[in-house]
Amino acid sequence: MIALALAALVVSAIPILLLCIGDPKRRRTAGDKSGGMPMGKRRWLVAAACLPGFACAWLGDAPAFLMWLGGCALLGWALAACFGARGQPE
Repeated sequence: MIALALAALVVSAIPILLLCIGDPKRRRTAGDKSGGMPMGKRRWLVAAACLPGFACAWLGDAPAFLMWLGGCALLGWALAACFGARGQPE
């Protein structure tokens, strides 16, 4: 159960990180003039990030699914905080 949730979280972490890096709103507020990642690519990354959670649910492992869901939420908040702190002037 824990191993499945951890493996799913590790697999989902890569697309979540890429989504954070290419976020157009974050890039605009940081002063980057590029438009960020195109919407089609972001949608594919969202689907890729959700697939491990769907696998946990499909296998019927509800605790692993809930741990994966909570882990993805914590990872997203942590990445947003880290990238937000980097973009703030001192």
